[in-house]
Amino acid sequence: MDALLSLQIIGGPVPIVLQVVSLVLIAILLCRHATLRWTLTAAIAVLVGLVVALALFCYVDLARSFQITLPAQVGWWMAATLGGVGLAIASFWNSRWWRKVLASVAIVVFAATGAVQVNDAFGLDTTVADVLGITVPHPIALPLVSPTPTASMPAPETDLPLSATWTPPPGMPSVGKRGTVTIPGTISGFDARPAGLYLPPAALVKKPPTLPLIVMMMGFPGNPDPSRIAQVMDGFAARHRGLAPIVVVADQIGPGHDPACADSRARGHAQTYITRDVVAWALAHLNVSRDPALHVIAGYSNGATCALKYAAEEPTVFRNVLSVSPELFPGSNYAQSVIASVYGGDRAAWQAAKPVTILEAHRGDAAYRDVTAVITTGALDTEFGPGSRTLAATARSAGMNVSLLTIPGVAHVGDNLHDGLTAGFAELAARLGLTTPGGSGMALVP
Repeated sequence: MDALLSLQIIGGPVPIVLQVVSLVLIAILLCRHATLRWTLTAAIAVLVGLVVALALFCYVDLARSFQITLPAQVGWWMAATLGGVGLAIASFWNSRWWRKVLASVAIVVFAATGAVQVNDAFGLDTTVADVLGITVPHPIALPLVSPTPTASMPAPETDLPLSATWTPPPGMPSVGKRGTVTIPGTISGFDARPAGLYLPPAALVKKPPTLPLIVMMMGFPGNPDPSRIAQVMDGFAARHRGLAPIVVVADQIGPGHDPACADSRARGHAQTYITRDVVAWALAHLNVSRDPALHVIAGYSNGATCALKYAAEEPTVFRNVLSVSPELFPGSNYAQSVIASVYGGDRAAWQAAKPVTILEAHRGDAAYRDVTAVITTGALDTEFGPGSRTLAATARSAGMNVSLLTIPGVAHVGDNLHDGLTAGFAELAARLGLTTPGGSGMALVP
C-alpha cells in the first residue's frame, strides 16, 4: 500500500503512460462500424461529457473550492476526461462483451489520466498520498546533536560565517536526505501529521557543523511534504560545498479544517504547536544553531501567512521570514467559517489576529529592526498577489527589513512554490552565514 501511495504522479513515467494508454483506448473505441446511429450516440455522449465538464468547472471555480481561480489547464483536462468518459459510456450500446469490458477499463483510465493532469496544473501534490492528504511514514535517522557549549567547554570565538570556515570532509554525500519525523504536541496538544525533514549533505557527515534552521509550513489544503524545499536546498548545497539549512516542514493544519494560524478549542492549538512544540523539538533533536538570527520561519500560501503572523507577534524568536505568496489573512476565501469556528463568532478577535493588524499595532517596535522578511508573489497571481503586496508594505512600514520579490511568469500554483523558494532563499543565504555578504546565494528566477 505504501508503494502505491508513494507513486510519483508529477514527472516520471506515470503521466506519460496514462496519456498513451488513454489515446490507444480512444482509438480502439472509435474503431467500429460507423453507422449513423452509433455516430449520433457517440457524438451526443461526448457533447454531454463536455457540458458536464464545463458546468463542473464553473461551479468549482465560483465556489473557490481550491481557494484560487482554476487554471485554464484544469478546464481543458476536465473536458478531455469527461468527453472520453462519454465516448466510453456510448460504447456500451449495441456492442460485444469485450468492447463493454474495454469501455469499463477506459472509464477508469480516463479518470486517472484527468486526475493526474489536473493535479499537475496545481503542481503541488507529487504523490498519490499527497493528493489524498496522507503522510506516508519515511523514518529518517537523526544525526547526533553536538553538545551545547558550557562554561567548561566554551563555543569557539569567531565572527566568520560558516561559509568561510567550513571544509567538507572526504566522502560527504552529494545530496541531502529527506524523510518524516513525529513531533508531539507536548505543550499544545495539537494533533499534527508527521513532519517532513530535510538534512543537507553537511549534516550527514561524521562531525557536522551547526547549521541554520528553517521551519516551513505548506498551504491549505496541503501536506507537510519536504520534497519541494528539499529540491531547492539540494541545488543550493551542490553549489556551496554541501551547506544548506536543516528544514523541518511542520503541519500547521492537522487532520481537519484550517486552524487559520491560531489557537482555538474547535480546531486545535496550531499556533502553539508551531511556535513552541516544533521549535523546541528542533533545538533538542537537530544539530541547528540556537541563535534566532540563524532561524527562518517560512511558508507557502496559508503557511506563508502563518509565518508572517508568528514573526509579527514574536520578532525576537523569528528573526527571518520567507513568505511565498501569502494571503492577506488566514482563510481569506472562507472568512465566515473561520470567524464562526476558530473565533467563536468574535469578529473583533478575528480582526485583531490578522497579520496587518498585529504589524500596525506594533509599528516602530525596536525588535522589528532585527527582522528580515522576504515576501514573494507570482507576477500572474491576481488572487493573492494584492494581499501579498499589502503585507509587504505593512511589514516595511512597521519597521521590518522587507524584500518583495515578484516572480515572473507564474501565478499562485505551479512553479510558483519552487521559484519563490529559490529567489527568496537567495535573499537570506548571506544573513544565515551560508554565503559571503553581497554574494548571491542562488541565481534569482529569470
